[in-house]
Amino acid sequence: MFQCRRVSKMETVDRTTKSRLARTFAKVLHIRQATGVAPADEIHRKTTFREKFKHDVFDADDVDDKLRHKIAKEAFLSKLFATISTVKAAYSQLQFAQSPYDADGIQAADQIVISELKNLSELKQCYLKKQFDELSPEKTQLLAEIQEQKSLIKTYEVFGKKLDSELKLKNSEITFLKEKLEEANRENKGIENRLNSSGLLSVGDNLHLSGLSPNHFISFLRQTTKSIQNFIRLMVNEMELAGWDLDAAVGAIEPGVCFSNPDHICFAFESFVCREMFDGFNNPNFSLWNESLPEQPKSHRFFFERFKQVKSMKTREILVQNPKSAFSRFCSTKYLKLVHPKMETSLFGNLNQRKLVKSGDNPETTFFATFSEMAKRVWLLHCLAFSFEPEASIFQAGKGSRFSEVYMESACEEAFFSPEGSTETDPPVAFTVVPGFKIGKTVIQCQVYLSSS
Repeated sequence: MFQCRRVSKMETVDRTTKSRLARTFAKVLHIRQATGVAPADEIHRKTTFREKFKHDVFDADDVDDKLRHKIAKEAFLSKLFATISTVKAAYSQLQFAQSPYDADGIQAADQIVISELKNLSELKQCYLKKQFDELSPEKTQLLAEIQEQKSLIKTYEVFGKKLDSELKLKNSEITFLKEKLEEANRENKGIENRLNSSGLLSVGDNLHLSGLSPNHFISFLRQTTKSIQNFIRLMVNEMELAGWDLDAAVGAIEPGVCFSNPDHICFAFESFVCREMFDGFNNPNFSLWNESLPEQPKSHRFFFERFKQVKSMKTREILVQNPKSAFSRFCSTKYLKLVHPKMETSLFGNLNQRKLVKSGDNPETTFFATFSEMAKRVWLLHCLAFSFEPEASIFQAGKGSRFSEVYMESACEEAFFSPEGSTETDPPVAFTVVPGFKIGKTVIQCQVYLSSS
């Protein structure tokens, strides 16, 4: 019993001790709560949160400042470029006002240039001091864009006025050159009339064999060339109306030739017609190979008398009255050779004209009338060539030949204008347009088209 009571007493002491400790802890906790003192980990958590909040707020403010600064710099650059555009426009106006001289225009443009240069100086100082418009950068940028567009419009207006002025100047130059050309043509016509009156270029009925000179041949050659060109113009017009591809036709006549000007294709057609019409020119019978001249008519006087006889008659009169004459046969032979059946069908829709020519008849068409007039000129030139002693001979330059001022003349002077910096001398011959002639020691140059490579 003694032991049992002892144990009970010990248990009572333990419980009492525990109760005291509990009360002590409660008091401590109560004191902490009353005084507001928090545990160390709680204090650490609160301190970390405050610092993080404060840091986030400062970062947001810093981002806004950078964005505003960036926008302000962009607005500053827009204003800078707009000012430069205004200076450029004013300088263009200043240049334009100098020619023709415009004192008021020069003064106004000069004031604008000075004003904008001052603006540039102010912008430079703002940039160095980093004074940008951060209050209303959007408005500044919009105004700068408007200013730049206005400056561009002014610049284009100046360029437009300059082009108009240059156009007027070119038109006045063209008018002046036309007047000079007309004056030169009148002078040339006067000289030609004086030469004709003196008998140097006239090839009329009063011409005698003893007075025949190369000048008469040159004069008649010019008339023959004009007649050939008249026929070519008519032929090309008919081809265009029939829907021909002229470039393809020229490529078939003179393959591989590069023309410096589209209008120069007419030289290829002229070359083709001359080549066919003058074929056999050095033969006394010309193109009538199967015929022989009458006995004892091969003298130069024979050809001269034939020349005078045919020249004194109208072309159609010869063809109708003498359908079997040498000229009539020459005319039909050349026509059938020059005008291909496919070409005639394309131009006229049938071969009726060709059938009439073959039968010895003469079509009453403008095309054949123009051709027969050309054929008559070529025929007379042949008669005149064989009237000389020794007779005149024909020649032409081969493709790729070197240009010779003695034997050739260029169909267009543009071929001699080489590009700047080019070391090329005279371009080579592409083809002969009109053949040349030799009469004794006199050389009549052939007309050539030079390659424009």
